Amino acid sequence: MPAMHLFEYAVLRVVPRVEREEFLNVGVILFCPAQGFLQVKFEVNEARLQAFAGHQLDLGELYERLRSFERICRGWAEGGPIGQLAVASRFRWLTAQRSTVVQTSPVHPGLSADASATLGRLFTELVE
Repeated sequence: MPAMHLFEYAVLRVVPRVEREEFLNVGVILFCPAQGFLQVKFEVNEARLQAFAGHQLDLGELYERLRSFERICRGWAEGGPIGQLAVASRFRWLTAQRSTVVQTSPVHPGLSADASATLGRLFTELVE
């Protein structure tokens, strides 16, 4: 049996009107320290989002915010000052509570032998 490793994940949510606290799941970010793994996977179903949020949401800005999660996960200069932090610090920064259009759920733990496969499974279950 493969070794199981502790991982943590959060769901990326689009919150078009923060005051209403309604959201649409668009991605998952997963961190597994034992595997040195920090990745995000997202996909925006634009038709569903527009039905949910109307046409007032700037999709270009939304995609840029989501791509910033990718850059920070990859790290180094591409992720700016936050991307240069240690991997655990980047995950904590990305999953910190904020009041903005892109938010994360609370962090949830689990066990996995393959963080990449777990990210794909969680994405399918929670986003698609």
